[in-house]
Amino acid sequence: MAETIHLSGHPHLAQIEPEDRLVVLARTIQARDPGTDTALKDSAVHWARFGDTCLGQALYRHRSVFRSTSEVSEWSHLELSYFRDIVPAGAIHELVTQQPQYAQLLRAEILLTTPSAFVLPRDWQGSADRPERHASVEYIDVQPASLGEYRSIMREWIGPAAAKLVRENRIGTFRAMETAAVLFRDPALKLDWNQIHLCEVEATGFHGFGQLFAAALQEVSPSGGFAGVFAGLDRIRTIPRWTFNEPVVEADAALGREGAVKR
Repeated sequence: MAETIHLSGHPHLAQIEPEDRLVVLARTIQARDPGTDTALKDSAVHWARFGDTCLGQALYRHRSVFRSTSEVSEWSHLELSYFRDIVPAGAIHELVTQQPQYAQLLRAEILLTTPSAFVLPRDWQGSADRPERHASVEYIDVQPASLGEYRSIMREWIGPAAAKLVRENRIGTFRAMETAAVLFRDPALKLDWNQIHLCEVEATGFHGFGQLFAAALQEVSPSGGFAGVFAGLDRIRTIPRWTFNEPVVEADAALGREGAVKR
């Protein structure tokens, strides 16, 4: 799987194209002791131990639920580890089988970036300069028979609209990822998904992506606009959980630098 980040014709954006997908190891974790948060943070800061193929890690702490189909199976942290091509066996062994004390691993999965729908600024340095923004994380379940149609909608409409919003600094990044394999799932975890979408937004007054995406989609999809595009999505997917999260560690600046190097 060759990896290159293209700039999609704009000097300020890095965007991963269909043939250039990153591999992400995601861990959904319940921390049962305050010290566990520190242990997870220390681990994410020292991501270079995974070798040259690792592009960084990010750790997010659950803040609030924006939308959920269930009041159970909550978790405290989501960790994303980014790699070129493959996740090394040593990283899988450590991240899936070796947990800090009082950290309960609920789910570990391999994600691939959704074609043309993984967009961030070339100079991405995390959310430190915009503390009012929180990480919106959507856990999405797309009907298996409709995955091809879903990718097409993301590639043709959602990705370009998101790129416009990132370019205008109305959102921090837009990172759509789809589950390639579930490595571990705790039987107690009742929710299921096969997509994770990460986007930095201002949580205060946030009522969903309708207002943000409406104008952008009208530009890239004038015949359908927001209503037409999202009607297609809502027909083939559900969102079992949507949360706001605080960034604990955002050691993933290399994602933007890769785009600058490979222009």
